[in-house]
Amino acid sequence: MSDSPQLSKVLIVDDDEAITRLLIRRLCPHGYAVQVAHDGPSALSAVRDDPPDVVLLDVMIPIIDGYEVCRRLKRDPATRLLPVVLVTGLTERAQRIEGLKAGADDFLSKPVDIHELLARVGSLLRMKRYTDDLDSAASIIETLAEMIEARDGYTQGHCHRMANYATALGRKLRVSEDDLQALQRGGFLHDIGMLAIPDPVLKKEGKLSPEEYELVKSHTVIGDSLCGKLRSLSSVRPIVRHHHERFDGSGYPDGLRGDDIPLVAQIVGIIDVYDAVTTRRSYQQPKPTDAAGAILRRQVEHGWRRHDLVEEFITMIRGGGFVIS
Repeated sequence: MSDSPQLSKVLIVDDDEAITRLLIRRLCPHGYAVQVAHDGPSALSAVRDDPPDVVLLDVMIPIIDGYEVCRRLKRDPATRLLPVVLVTGLTERAQRIEGLKAGADDFLSKPVDIHELLARVGSLLRMKRYTDDLDSAASIIETLAEMIEARDGYTQGHCHRMANYATALGRKLRVSEDDLQALQRGGFLHDIGMLAIPDPVLKKEGKLSPEEYELVKSHTVIGDSLCGKLRSLSSVRPIVRHHHERFDGSGYPDGLRGDDIPLVAQIVGIIDVYDAVTTRRSYQQPKPTDAAGAILRRQVEHGWRRHDLVEEFITMIRGGGFVIS
């Protein structure tokens, strides 16, 4: 095994020593650093402790089989994009379908053909590099979101609170894993379009003029356009664009009404109001939780918010045990 940073790392998971030795002999001369695990738990530990670039995973391994290892890797946000190749002597259609359902990115049949092995590993590594590049670009945008906070000391920590509240409420509502990921990232990036709003407007302590208010409202469309340039941020675009919509259609930018407003955007919209009134701003002192809840309930009466979502959020906040990280 090599620690050389320029080598792509391949994790081989197989309990057959002869096969692992064969794969090592085939891969190492082509510039791959190879790790080995012989059962399901050790494979999961290896991925956690020293993340590989691709996993060659045998289906019939001890303790936890390859299907379940694959499922766990694909459920974990930290490893869901890690390429997994199921390597097996099983050729039945039903077994391949099970592998696809588990999230496998590709298959190899035993006995492994060296040319096919190298071609498939190389292809998946190229895709991983593209994905890593997209993640790097998304990370830059997240850094820019933090820069927005730095422009206004009163909003310090707003992005992190939004992400934490949004994912907590999403779990309480039992939304899908994909929506939870969107809520986490979208809570962080919802105001990314504020980058385009000039400081004199963003930091103005008095009432905004109609022109200034229209400029601030444009942050939703600007942010959507910015996120639209990166496929890895496609899931957050409904949040960025629609978190200021209202249930009765009186919001912006598109005047959506009812459940035409994406659920994830409704969640972030409720939390945005809560955080705005419970934190110190240049124009107001922070209000206690009960007062913030009363404001949200009045917005329900006005037709701006969905009643059940507001009540679930208030129940969550009042229930205790929720910690802002």
